Amino acid sequence: MKIAFVGKGGSGKTTLSSLFIRHLAAARVPVVAIDADINQHLGPALGLSEDVAAALPALGAHLPEIKEYLRGANPRIASAEAMIKTTPPGQGSRLLRLLEDNPVYAACARRVTLDEERNAGSDGGPETDTDGVAGVRLMVTGPFSESDLGVACYHSKVGAVELCLNHLVDGRGEYLVVDMTAGSDSFASGMFTRFDLTFLVAEPTRKGVAVYRQYKEYARDFGVSLAVIGNKVQGEDDVAFLREEVGEDLLVTVGHSDWVRAMEKGRPPSFTLLEETNQRALRTMHERADASYAARDWARYTRQMVHFHERNAESWGNARTGADLADQIDPGFVLSESLPSVPTNA
Repeated sequence: MKIAFVGKGGSGKTTLSSLFIRHLAAARVPVVAIDADINQHLGPALGLSEDVAAALPALGAHLPEIKEYLRGANPRIASAEAMIKTTPPGQGSRLLRLLEDNPVYAACARRVTLDEERNAGSDGGPETDTDGVAGVRLMVTGPFSESDLGVACYHSKVGAVELCLNHLVDGRGEYLVVDMTAGSDSFASGMFTRFDLTFLVAEPTRKGVAVYRQYKEYARDFGVSLAVIGNKVQGEDDVAFLREEVGEDLLVTVGHSDWVRAMEKGRPPSFTLLEETNQRALRTMHERADASYAARDWARYTRQMVHFHERNAESWGNARTGADLADQIDPGFVLSESLPSVPTNA
């Protein structure tokens, strides 16, 4: 299951995505987490020290290796250099699965153990074992570097994430959770269509629901499944405001949490001590995410992938690569769970 967290800057989407990741891990569900926000805070929210989080390998820094691996033996892709962020897989491409070991994870993913007892006395760093139950795999786009300032947009950083999503075949009972960039910036690429369910975190304010309206309008024609999580709710008036503004898209609300306050100070207690009301909200989110599997349509997913590749190729990709990138599209290829990760001709 591919799940995105979006929302206005400061709405608490990183906090809620980290809580959802912790909930899944506590339920013994395999999780790969990606921090795709311009503000890289997911690692610390999952318990990493600031220094360790800052040292995580950036996906963008490994983009050439990622492209070379995913290209496989696809005859439509002449070289890794010819691939752009929207390049779709085809016959001969290598695909990614959440539960496997592969060169992409080896280069870019680090395991974070969320069991506080096992972390007792540690330096707050990521685990390097292969126990798929003990923790989650965390990947990050990486922050702006000094060389990026003033000359690069952040969407150049998330290209590796979009490429990985295009080549990912995931199944029921396993989760990819992506903390997306704030506001409507998610629509600068086709990545907003890559998810089974998008949780939009909204505060009970006019600005908070304005982002919801904008997101819903942009996503309307693409079949994006959207559920609103009301955050920083202080009473029934806040709940009533959200219900009036958001309607049936409002799934759950979350209020003040002493557990979250302790976590933000770097001293989280056992996750079992999270307030029952917030535990219940997370269970509802999990149930909604699981239910979204029934609506999965791999054919539509592949069509949308091709649509955004054609648009990007025409607007800038062809000029940058000097090739007609529409030729990369395999017209008979449909992504699905039945496909092997590594084709026999790769």
